[in-house]
Amino acid sequence: MTAQQQHLPPVLSTGTDYQALAEQFRPIFARIQAGALEREQSRSLPFEQVKWLKEAGFGAVRVPVEFGGAGASLPQLLHLLIELAEADSNLPQALRGHFAFVEDRLNAHASSPQDVWFKRFVGGDLVGNAWTEIGAVKLGQVITRVSRQGEQWVANGTKYYSTGSIFADWIDLYAQRDDNGADVIAAVNVHQPGVKQSDDWDGFGQRTTGSGTSVFENAVVEAENLIDFSTRFKYQTAFYQLVLLAVQTGAGRAAVQDFSEHVRQRTRVFSTGNASEVSQDVQVQQVIGKASAQVYAAEATTLRAAAASQRAYESRFGQDTEAEHTANILAELESAQAQAVVADLTLRATSDLFNALGASATSTGKALDRHWRNARTAASHNPLIYKERIIGDWEINGTEPPYVWQIGGGSKQR
Repeated sequence: MTAQQQHLPPVLSTGTDYQALAEQFRPIFARIQAGALEREQSRSLPFEQVKWLKEAGFGAVRVPVEFGGAGASLPQLLHLLIELAEADSNLPQALRGHFAFVEDRLNAHASSPQDVWFKRFVGGDLVGNAWTEIGAVKLGQVITRVSRQGEQWVANGTKYYSTGSIFADWIDLYAQRDDNGADVIAAVNVHQPGVKQSDDWDGFGQRTTGSGTSVFENAVVEAENLIDFSTRFKYQTAFYQLVLLAVQTGAGRAAVQDFSEHVRQRTRVFSTGNASEVSQDVQVQQVIGKASAQVYAAEATTLRAAAASQRAYESRFGQDTEAEHTANILAELESAQAQAVVADLTLRATSDLFNALGASATSTGKALDRHWRNARTAASHNPLIYKERIIGDWEINGTEPPYVWQIGGGSKQR
C-alpha cells in the first residue's frame, strides 16, 4: 500500500437509513409520475424532471457522507431507482451513465483522492454516457480519438445510444489516444461548442431517455479528465445491468399500479365473468395478484444482485487481492443470473395484466402498453442468451465471466 493510499480516510458508502433517504425524493417521484403519461404520448424529454432530481441531490446519493453525499449502499441506490422507475422508467436509464461514472470515481478513491468529482456530484453535476459506435466499426475497434492540438487535448468522433447525455453536464466518453493507442475515458464538459447532441433514438420503448447521437468536434478535454480505461471499476458491466433490472422492475410495479386502478374504475362486465363488479371478480383478482408477486420477486432478485456488487465495491478498499477478484466474479455472475429471471418475470407481468381488462385496455389514450414496451426495451440490452451461456460455462467449467462487452462488425462485415 502506497503512502498516498495510507493517508486516504476510510470513507465508504455502506448505507444509510433507507426510509429517511427515500422520503427526501418520494414527493419528487410523485410529481414525475403525474406527467409520465403525457410525456410518453407527446415524446417530451424530461428536462424539468431531471432538474428536480439534480437540485434535490439525487445524483450524489452514493457519495460518502463525509463529502456531502448520502452514503447510500448499492442496494439502496437500486431500491431508489426502482421507485423512480415506477414513476417513470425512462429516468433511471437516463441516469445510468451518471451513476456508473460515480461508481468509478468511488472506486478510484481507493488509490487517489476524488474530492473534485465528489464536489461536482454534490453540486448537482450529472454525467452522461457515450461509448457505442456503429457503422463500419469492427468488433473491438474504437474510432473516436483523443489527440493533442497545440497545448490541449481534444476529442473527435461520433457516438450513438448516448443515453442521458442530453441532460448532462459531463460525458463519460470512451475513446482512444492518438499518441499511444491506449483506451481511455475522457470526461468531456458538454458546455462547449465542440459537443453536439441529438435526440434521435427511434426505439418503441424507453422513448424519453435522451438516448441519441453525440458528436465531438475538437471538444476540449482537460488533461486531468483523461482516465486510463484499464483502471475502470471491475464490476462495471454488472452495475450497468443492475440499473436495467431496476428499470424493468419499476416498469412492472407501474403496470400493476395502473392496471389495478383501471380494474377499480371499470363498470362494464362480461356475461362470462364471475361478479357484478370487475373489482370483485376472483379471476381478475388472480391476474393482478400473480403480476404483483412476479414483480415482487423481480425486485427481491435485483436487490440481492446489488448486494453482490456492494461487496465488490467494499473489497476494492481491502488489502486482499484474491478476495476482491472473487467479489468481482460474483458481482458479474449474480447480475447475469438476476437478468435471466427478472426479464422473464417483468415481461410476463406487463403482458398478462391485459387479461384483467377488455380490449379497451389497448387504447393508445391509456398507453398501458408502454410498461411492456419499456420493460422489453430494457431487457433487450446485453443479450440475455449470451448471459445465460456465460452462467452455464461458469457452473460447468468454472470459466470466469467477461467484464467488458463490445459490439461491432463481424467477419462478414463489408
